[in-house]
Parts: sequence; C-alpha cells; structure tokens
Amino acid sequence: MTTRQAVLDARRIVVKVGSSSLTTAEGGIDPERVSSLVDTLADAHARGTEVVLVSSGAIAAGLAPLALKRRPRDLARQQAAASVGQGILVHRYTEEFARHGQVVGQVLLTLDDVTRRGHYRNAQRTFASLLEMGVVPIVNENDTVATSEIRFGDNDRLAALVAHLVHADLLVLLSDVDGLYDGPPTAEGTRLLTEVRGEDDLDGVRIGKAGAAGVGTGGMQTKLEAARIATGAGIPVVLTSADRAAEAVSGHPVGTLFHATGRRRPTRLLWLAHATEGKGTITLDAGAVKALTERRASLLPAGITAVGGSFADGDPVDLVGPDGLIVARGLVNYDSGELPALMGRSTRELAHELGASYEREVVHRDDLTLISARTD
Repeated sequence: MTTRQAVLDARRIVVKVGSSSLTTAEGGIDPERVSSLVDTLADAHARGTEVVLVSSGAIAAGLAPLALKRRPRDLARQQAAASVGQGILVHRYTEEFARHGQVVGQVLLTLDDVTRRGHYRNAQRTFASLLEMGVVPIVNENDTVATSEIRFGDNDRLAALVAHLVHADLLVLLSDVDGLYDGPPTAEGTRLLTEVRGEDDLDGVRIGKAGAAGVGTGGMQTKLEAARIATGAGIPVVLTSADRAAEAVSGHPVGTLFHATGRRRPTRLLWLAHATEGKGTITLDAGAVKALTERRASLLPAGITAVGGSFADGDPVDLVGPDGLIVARGLVNYDSGELPALMGRSTRELAHELGASYEREVVHRDDLTLISARTD
C-alpha cells in the first residue's frame, strides 16, 4: 500500500477534532472516543512528531452538568456551557495523555489574541515554549469570554490558522465523514476525492450547508475553507473521519489529501485576512487602490473618500475601492470619529496644522493584507 510522503515528512502536525467526533448520541463526551484519539496522538508524539490538538467539545461537555438537552442558541448560555465544559474536557484529555506519560497544556484563543499588535507574538511564544518542553497544546476558542464580534466562528478555521501560527508541516481535520465527496456522501453515485491539488479539482463538487442540529457548528463547507486557508499558506491538509485518525497520521492514503498550493505568509497578516471582519470601512480613490495593490504602499489620508462604521485605533477595517469591492484589510491608526476631517489631505498639511502626531499612515503597509476577489 502506498503512503503519503507529505504526512511522513511532517515533524509538526496540528490535528483538529470536532464535537460530533467526541460525543455520544446523547451529546455528552464519549470516553472511548477520547481515549482512542489520545492513543493515536500519543503514538505519533512517541515517534518524534510534535502534536498540537485543536479540540471542540467544551460546550457539548457542559450540556449534561447544566441539564441542557441541546446546544443553546444564545451566546450567553453557550458561554456558560463552555465555562463548565472546558474544564471537564481538558481534565479528560489530561488523564488520557497521562496514561502515556504525556503532559498537556491548555491554550484558549480569541481573535484579539492574534490580530492586535503585541498580542499575537505572545501566542507564538506560548506555543513555542510548550512544544520545546514536549507538551501537547490543546487549543480551543475561548468561548467563555469571546463576544459575537470577536469569534472565530468554527474550529476548522481556527485550526488552519493555528497550523500557520505554529509553523506546522501538516493539518489533519477529523470529522464524522471519511473525506471530501463530490456530492452528499450518502447519495448514490457520489465519489470520494482522494486528492485535491487546486481549485480545478473542486469543479462540480456540491457542498451542503451545515445543519442546525447536533452539538457542532461546522460542516463540510467550513472544512473546505479551512483547507483553502492552510494549503494557500503552504500547509498540506488531510481530511478524514476520526475513527481513521491513526491511519491518517501514519501516512496511509485515507480520506482526502489537499496539496499545498501557496507559500507561507507573515503569520499575523494571514490571521488578519481570514480570522477577522472589518469593524468599519474606508473608501479609497483609484490612486490609493493602485498604490496599495501594485506598490504595496501604506494608506494615507489623501487617498480616502469616505468612512463608514464605528471603529477605534487598532481595529481591523475593510479598505474599499470606488466600485465598492473590498481590496484590503488592515489595522487602522485612527478612530472613525477622527478620519472624516483628515480624508483627502496630505500628511504634511495635517502635521503643519494639527501637529507631528498626524504625520502618520492611516494603515501602515506592515499592518495591511490584500483580500482576494474570490467570494465563494
């Protein structure tokens, strides 16, 4: 049987497992499923592979203790369930990894941790230290404190971004489906795609939306988008079912292998492009759009024609062209109340009139990432 060289060559892997792969039919954490997953990851670690686990399941673990029959719809009760369940989940992982003499560490992330200046470097250093000391980081979104405006939304996307943050060689997405099919997996005549080398291989693939039932939030669409993020940043992805995890991390040709399609990008800019939504909009004239997209210049007040929304200094904002299309996203150096009086004016003029502090970019090029026109 052939093996996948990209998997065998990986010295650092990120493995993501969803709630549906960890829970019983009633919605509680399934000890046997957790134990089986940990056995697989501990074996990989023993072979010399560094492992980062991105695990859903905190809210699911908190349902039974709170006498909730299903995942709450409102954010406050989701956060309550996550607060109760996260400790239960990590305790379970701690006990299971301890059987193998393996230490684990909990890492809870919000968008602010990895997009605002200074914060993302702390996250990088935390992961680097844990891995250097042989610890298996267990990552989840910090559901307990995250608001609707600063949520990743699903752990598939979080896993893709963590894979880039820790400079992983491989991302493994574990699901309740054994790979990517060109249609509904249960429909007659559908075909498993064993390899995806680019967007052309996805032509004709029909992906349904995630259902509202159950304990998870993701679906095949979120996994496909996570694969795009990771492969576009130079990281191959294996998508398969949780019960085939051991085969997947051993290089056996199970599930779907998404080949890397791009190169690594500066970490914070990848997070800025894929993990955030603009708090507001800044509309640019044609000259400013050209300067940003062709010369990779910073955005100056002179190129701004309109400001929309409410945002503060340091927030992510969408930079929009005259046609209304988003061309870039960046961290703004002014708040929305200041900009209208500055737009269309040169920094030299502003510095002369208002002081040297106004001779600064609206968005510095190091805090700016171009946004693809793709909208799927």
